[in-house]
Amino acid sequence: MKKLATWFIQNRRDFPWRHNPTPYHVWISEVMLQQTQGPRVVDFYNRWMKRLPTLKSVAEAPLEDLLKLWEGLGYYSRVRSIHHAAKDIVERFNGALPNNAADLSSIKGLGPYTVGAILAFGFHQKQPAVDANVARVLARYFALSDDISKATTLKKFRELTLSVLPDNDPHIVAEALIELGAVICKKRPECTRCPLKQDCKAFKEGLQESLPVKSLKIAYETLYRDVAVVMHDEHLLVRQGKKGIACSGLYEFPYFDGPVAGRAGDELGSLLQNELQLDANFEYCLDDEKQSFTKYRVTLYPKFFRSQSKTAILDHVWVHKHDIGALTFSSGHKRLLDNILEES
Repeated sequence: MKKLATWFIQNRRDFPWRHNPTPYHVWISEVMLQQTQGPRVVDFYNRWMKRLPTLKSVAEAPLEDLLKLWEGLGYYSRVRSIHHAAKDIVERFNGALPNNAADLSSIKGLGPYTVGAILAFGFHQKQPAVDANVARVLARYFALSDDISKATTLKKFRELTLSVLPDNDPHIVAEALIELGAVICKKRPECTRCPLKQDCKAFKEGLQESLPVKSLKIAYETLYRDVAVVMHDEHLLVRQGKKGIACSGLYEFPYFDGPVAGRAGDELGSLLQNELQLDANFEYCLDDEKQSFTKYRVTLYPKFFRSQSKTAILDHVWVHKHDIGALTFSSGHKRLLDNILEES
């Protein structure tokens, strides 16, 4: 793996979490990078570290502050887990991430990959950090047809990773495997650029396009929602997701699940009257928006309404447009909000 280490040192992307990889920095960056590509994480990471430079500051901050810093990254259960774990670490480990797998694994929300990454990159220990990128690299390098959606396969790949990590500076090769999978050994590999191509069994046997094997597919549910963006003077009507449901704690405009095509403006206005006892006049349609969270893929059909009064509505609040930016919105509704504020 010397070729891989040399390639990584010469070609690694310049990310801020690589400048000072303390265990805390590694933890936050790795959670942010779940389901998200590196370049997109940079601004979120920098804002987070400016506001929350220590693990203790995370534990002491209100969850609402963390959600706001996370706004736009999606998968908000991640930030809730960080908040809960930070409090646990302060209480049980005096505010410092422990340097062993047993204690790290006892912290809720830290799975095998995150534990391995903290130990490998934060403490420079010889530990495997096997994510989807590494699994893809190993499956091709060793020409393995094991199903990577199975826990037994990931356990096997962690053992394989340990076998290829050197005793000196093992963290370099551990991170190089991730980098290789992210920029070269992708779903459609660029084998001619790969520093491991001469030793890669899949490349030699022409199997790189068919590996890795992954049988488990996520079944996504499609939702269609009619969204009412209601304004009175300069106040907008919003509601906060309740605890225990998707997007809990996040703000959204009133919406109603509906048919594929979306409801007409007057029909949506009738729903506002019948469901919320709100009289509002339909004015125009806004551009459709796409939203994704957990297992759902959502199409939003937004329409703009004017209300003649700020009627008090259960579980809803009227917020002035100059103050609404302080609230944390779910991704699709945040884009709606930005469009509305830009137009107004």
